Amino acid sequence: MSTHEPVVTQNILDLISSKSDEQRAAREMSKEVVDALKACGFFTMLLPKQWGGLERKPQEFFAEQVRIAEADMSTAWAGGIIAVHAFQLALMSEEAQREVYENDPNTLISSSYNPVGARAEMCEGGFMLHGRWGWSSGSGHCTWALLGGVIPGDGYRTFLVPRSEYEIEDTWNVMGLQGTGSNDVVIAEPIFVPEHRTHKQMDGFNCVNDQENPMYDLSWAQTFVRVVNSAAIGALKKAVKVFVESKQGNSTTDMTKFAGDVETQERLAKVLNTIAELEAVMYHNFDKMEAANWKPSLEDRIMYRYQASIVIDKAIEAIDTLFDVAGGRSVFNGHPLQQLWHDIHIARCHVANNPTAFARNLGSVTLGMENKDVFI
Repeated sequence: MSTHEPVVTQNILDLISSKSDEQRAAREMSKEVVDALKACGFFTMLLPKQWGGLERKPQEFFAEQVRIAEADMSTAWAGGIIAVHAFQLALMSEEAQREVYENDPNTLISSSYNPVGARAEMCEGGFMLHGRWGWSSGSGHCTWALLGGVIPGDGYRTFLVPRSEYEIEDTWNVMGLQGTGSNDVVIAEPIFVPEHRTHKQMDGFNCVNDQENPMYDLSWAQTFVRVVNSAAIGALKKAVKVFVESKQGNSTTDMTKFAGDVETQERLAKVLNTIAELEAVMYHNFDKMEAANWKPSLEDRIMYRYQASIVIDKAIEAIDTLFDVAGGRSVFNGHPLQQLWHDIHIARCHVANNPTAFARNLGSVTLGMENKDVFI
């Protein structure tokens, strides 16, 4: 892992932590938290310097996301997803980048890439688009959205749409990650999206871009598939602190007996090892990508995709390991360990965190078959 100067200060982390319950109740990030993340530059970490961004390396960005998640996983999830879009925009047309960032490098973009509810058709100069997209995290704070769609005869593209052309429907009533505000984006009647505001899936796979920094030669999928699970690493770190503190704060618990309990020792050791393992693999992979001048082999890209997809399964096993022996108080609503349990489990619902297809692709390619995944 490369060392770097933190972007998010301790004061901001304290603010995020203090707003956690409020955000959970409001079912979205607070404006105060979003403004603080704007002010420190978190949202511009992956944005090219050309547009006022910090242009930091992915491993530095993910280190900050993990730190935020130790304060609040919802903020790390939604804020991280919003921030990672700067990397995808850097690969799109310069005209699209200028429209979004020329006046404000802190212009925020949400997304929903699942094309199931979308309808897109070619027309002169661009495309006509309408439909419904779910799980658009942080959308209430954003003025643009990246929306996925499949065009008959052309394939998958991402469409960049301004806030004036879509509605946000309040649907985010969930059991975990409540503070992400992952509501639905709706375009009821077809709108025109010009060609320059689209991104071909195969251009993403083939790493097409006009940036000078070779970092942007990296497939943008390698950043996105990490942003939807790395927050769980920070949440696990927080869970360990909550677990220990809850035992220490219990006047009926003899900490001598607690610390000497063999099962508790083993459970904590396993969770601490899981955290270390997940961080080590993530930073090792990005360091290897950097050493390859951000052009990893296809085989490595497939492996990295699979390794990202199993983070949540490992995190679920770890949080369950703690929760099973957390005691009777942990079952009451509002207990911090229970909230972390729900947040991590809900993250498993994201398609990128279901490892089945990625495991099969890794195994089949290793056995000599063709790669079937272009989002790697």
